[in-house]
Amino acid sequence: GGGYNYMKFSIVIPCFNEEKNIPLIFERFNTVLTSSEEVTERVFELILVDNGSRDSTRQVIQSLLPNNVFAKMAVVDVNQGYGYGILQGLGMAQGDYIGWTHADLQTDPADVVSAVNIIEKNGAPNLFIKGNRRGRPLFDTFFTVGMSVFESLYMNMRLVDINAQPTIFPFAFYKEWKNPPHDFALDLYALYMAQKAHLKAVRFPVKFPPRLHGQSHWNTGLAAKWKFIKRTIEFSTKLKKEGIS
Repeated sequence: GGGYNYMKFSIVIPCFNEEKNIPLIFERFNTVLTSSEEVTERVFELILVDNGSRDSTRQVIQSLLPNNVFAKMAVVDVNQGYGYGILQGLGMAQGDYIGWTHADLQTDPADVVSAVNIIEKNGAPNLFIKGNRRGRPLFDTFFTVGMSVFESLYMNMRLVDINAQPTIFPFAFYKEWKNPPHDFALDLYALYMAQKAHLKAVRFPVKFPPRLHGQSHWNTGLAAKWKFIKRTIEFSTKLKKEGIS
């Protein structure tokens, strides 16, 4: 399609102590950008956020920027949450469509290109694109389905696999957000706001390979999952009470 001349995409990746993954992220994005003849650096912008890392994440990003013209860096000195890091990156975004994905490469950069292709094919100004994970451990799938059922019933809308990535939406939609949360509830907030704004949700299957390096910073067992559930329920109650429109 000829739409590529006009549309630009910005993808934010929050990086918290991801020094080992960063060279791989650049490598993978380079590969998918050069192998997709339509999606070039001209229309694609990668924003890596050093989200208050305590390792050499910032130095590694900095050293790789000169060779990756499609990338730039946002810096958060002290970590204030996953959502906060993403929001700092979104603040720098210049795309018509913007969004985020994860640094741990459990979300393949090729999925971002798939999302871009979906937007292009639809040529629509009001899409909300989100991955739908496949091939995850059974317990995690059970956890996600449980959360999805709760959220869908409670919020009275279809909210499935809330934390799947990538998440991509129009810049204009993002400009309407008010007080988005600074933690993991940002995924729920974006999905909820998209439903309220009547964006057309498009879900596409993404594979979910194991993490390459490091440990998940939140999914560290039952206690972490319970904390996550509690936080999501609290945030849902708040959203519902405020009836954010």
